[in-house]
Amino acid sequence: MEKIPITPQGYEVLKKELSNLVAVERPKVIKAIEEARSHGDLSENAEYEAAKERQAFIEARVNELNFKLGNAQIIDPASLPKDRAVFASRVLLANVETGEDVEYQLVGPDESDIKEGRISVASPLGKAIIGRKPGDEIILQAPGGKRVYELVEIL
Repeated sequence: MEKIPITPQGYEVLKKELSNLVAVERPKVIKAIEEARSHGDLSENAEYEAAKERQAFIEARVNELNFKLGNAQIIDPASLPKDRAVFASRVLLANVETGEDVEYQLVGPDESDIKEGRISVASPLGKAIIGRKPGDEIILQAPGGKRVYELVEIL
């Protein structure tokens, strides 16, 4: 089974979501289904259909989270090398054209949040950064044209 790399923070977020789905959302939807059933004819009961769809979504997400948590490989950023960018690394990039600095952490798709400075290793920029060393130039083909960054430092 392939391990799914994840940061400790990302692991905790997924655990919280799973706990909420099992302890709060699942019982809520079961109650909604029971209530909708009590209204009689199920063939034209929109509340019942909506509750059943919500239940199916919750069960699918619970299964997905159990799989991800069960196969998680927690990567502690403190234990990472500082000579090259790897999963969970924090990097400082300088936009060569504007001189603007940006800081990102390389994370899995479930953890990415550009506003928080976390980009997915599966994104074009994430893929371009992985394996690079401080001083390396990173060229990215963006929708608005080519962008050139320098990997200033691995934090």
